[in-house]
Amino acid sequence: MDALTLTAAYEIIRQPLGEILPKVSAALAPLIPHVDAAELSTHCAHSPFKALGGTALLTGAELAPLLASGIPGKPWQGRSVIGGRPREAIAVTSHATRRGAVLVLVREDSAAPADEAALAVAQALWDLVSGHFDRFASEAMPGTLARSRAAADTRARVIAELTASHATALSGVLGVLRSRALDDTTARTTATDLAASALIEMRAAQHRDRALAEEPAREAFERLAAELRPMLRHTRVRLDLGAPDSARSLAADVAHSARAIVRALLLIVLEQDSVRRVHVGWQLTEHELRASVRDDGAGALAPCDLGAGTVRDRIEVLGGRLGVDALPGWGTTITAVLPLAAPAAPVEAAHPLTGLGGRELEVLRHLALGHRNRRIGEELHISESTVKFHVANILNKLGVDSRGEAAALFHAAA
Repeated sequence: MDALTLTAAYEIIRQPLGEILPKVSAALAPLIPHVDAAELSTHCAHSPFKALGGTALLTGAELAPLLASGIPGKPWQGRSVIGGRPREAIAVTSHATRRGAVLVLVREDSAAPADEAALAVAQALWDLVSGHFDRFASEAMPGTLARSRAAADTRARVIAELTASHATALSGVLGVLRSRALDDTTARTTATDLAASALIEMRAAQHRDRALAEEPAREAFERLAAELRPMLRHTRVRLDLGAPDSARSLAADVAHSARAIVRALLLIVLEQDSVRRVHVGWQLTEHELRASVRDDGAGALAPCDLGAGTVRDRIEVLGGRLGVDALPGWGTTITAVLPLAAPAAPVEAAHPLTGLGGRELEVLRHLALGHRNRRIGEELHISESTVKFHVANILNKLGVDSRGEAAALFHAAA
């Protein structure tokens, strides 16, 4: 790719997640003119489907078949049902995120096919963006993770309520239309078929949502196992795995966090010279996932050895707990217990920066480096008065009175 394309890619991945799709669309518009863009990204449990809104009635259900049938590295172009009718579209599929992501560009019906060079740029850009998405999902900041879990729980609850409500209404319609008191057989048959199809589609929508927002526990553990084996490949430590004996599914955020927590705990365990064998296992109860790392070392690890950083933050924001059971001469067992249900409320107080917008975070980052307003404006290509406006908003949102206090909060949250 040329320098302009790389610069565009850099600007895209610097954006907050919610602003990336518009930037991708704008970057690709000169190469592949289009009237709308949408994505279906399985990394995001609370909002897997996003669209710019140029095409009326564009839905995630229309993108799901394109994700399922797409071939990573080979963009597809042709006619697909978009916004309720056949439209010209280009679908770019990537497996840079574990369960795939698809970018769909909706085009004018008269649009000429995109050339191979343009499609190659679209594929490379979407792979880069999808890999960026996956890193955010795997290494989510605690405040972001809390909001994601709360949003996913609310969305699932709303879908369940709407499905139950509509199913009740349509079942009533079916009961009436199937009544022998109705004489118009043709009308009754047609209406019955339509209502039955609507019921099936609503149930399918719920299944699709679960497939995007959840991971089967066994598959999630298999992905963890694939990540752990290379960590021990060149050591004398033997890895034993205890896969969950359950067919249940986990919320994607829980699965992401459990894998990240186990990876971090394994690194801590491997720092002990005496360890020759490590057992990693997951157990599912009705309400919890218990992820354990057990070694055969000296049994000298203490809770303080686990640090107070990312591991504890991830566990606490999910409402979980961490336990350490060390037996001198027999080894140590570390257990992370994660609730399967979302916490009642996000823990935001410890992470005030999550309330700032993308541009405000950029200004705060420069402010924390000691830059004055003029330099910040030059770096971000905005006026000095705009910088002052952002600084005033930052101080207000953070509840502080000075730039120094705001900088201290930034460094504490970094």
